[in-house]
Amino acid sequence: MANLANLDFATLDITMKNYLTWVLDTKIHLKAGNIGDTIREENSSSSQDRANAMIFIHRHFDEGLKNEYLTVEDPLTIWKALRNKYNHQTTVILPRARYEWTHLRIQVFKSVAEYNFALFRITSQMKLCGDTISEEDLLEKTFSTFHAFNVLLHQ
Repeated sequence: MANLANLDFATLDITMKNYLTWVLDTKIHLKAGNIGDTIREENSSSSQDRANAMIFIHRHFDEGLKNEYLTVEDPLTIWKALRNKYNHQTTVILPRARYEWTHLRIQVFKSVAEYNFALFRITSQMKLCGDTISEEDLLEKTFSTFHAFNVLLHQ
């Protein structure tokens, strides 16, 4: 658990803007510390593992959230409460990401690097929300946005 304390990431903001990335980071860090089962249903984690998970989760909470969940002693209970309260962000983020994906055009950007940044930002949001984007989808999206003059590149 001492190694996990050194692997800090952004705390969960009280506004929950970073909820999806926080969840991903927290899952990864808990798994790395062999305490990932503490946030799963029907787990047989020891009380020490649950306590270590609670310390880790609380360490990555905003002060307001620490106060809100001060009396909760089980990581699974906090995990479920946060999911029930804030997982609705996928219903907001996913449609916006799909809209941006649909309207993404390479001609809009000044450089390929800017296009790639936007492309990977959008696909990351879609993946966080459960959509899968394959390498073929990425290539097809890029090729389909080329100007008709460059149709040979696509083929």
